[in-house]
Amino acid sequence: MRLAFISDIHGNAQALDSVLKDIEKRNIDQLFVLGDISYRGIDPQRSVDMVRKLDAQVIKGNADEWIVRGVQDGEVPEESIKGMNEEKDWSFSNMTSESVNYLRDLPEEINEEYEGVNIHAFHATPKDLFEVVLPTETDEGMNERLMANEVADIYIYGHIHKPYIRHIGGKIVINTGSVGLPFDGLAQPSYAIVDIEDGGVQTSIVRTNYDLEQLVEGVKSSDYPNKNLLSKLLMDASV
Repeated sequence: MRLAFISDIHGNAQALDSVLKDIEKRNIDQLFVLGDISYRGIDPQRSVDMVRKLDAQVIKGNADEWIVRGVQDGEVPEESIKGMNEEKDWSFSNMTSESVNYLRDLPEEINEEYEGVNIHAFHATPKDLFEVVLPTETDEGMNERLMANEVADIYIYGHIHKPYIRHIGGKIVINTGSVGLPFDGLAQPSYAIVDIEDGGVQTSIVRTNYDLEQLVEGVKSSDYPNKNLLSKLLMDASV
């Protein structure tokens, strides 16, 4: 059984296309999308359309929640709220009401079992769409914040845009990284693969390529608000 997990597309349909083409070559049995589909990118509607056409389980991320109701106090630094809500308003105005409702109604977690291996997937943490758990978190912190479901053997999330794989107490924690906005210094889309065979598990992070310069030119020539910031985030792949 081969499973693929993607997350944090952020309206970057070109990056998503590169990932999906790569997935097509790898004989994936089941695909999962862990949220943040549209916000902070110039193709919010196309990104939703592409996801909805997939044979995939899809859950909600914090940025999907932002599309529905906006960025609220306490969720980001106070000086960023106005600009981020301008981006939200632009994305909202470039999407259909049906797509916004689709994001609103997404579930928030995945619990699946394959060949005796239990997987718990979520966007940020099991209880919170916004909480940040970095790769440098202690084993104890990982246990407390990500691994509350004791039945699971593998825990998979997105949100932080920094892919990694860790083994803690005989279990596996995976971050998919980001399709559309990597923040680990490598400006390439990332996603995770989990191979399960005869009760054994093999995990990997995959990186793909696309025409980043063309996308950035598209951002700069668009009417997207804060396009200088978006261009910088795309090119630098860091925050």
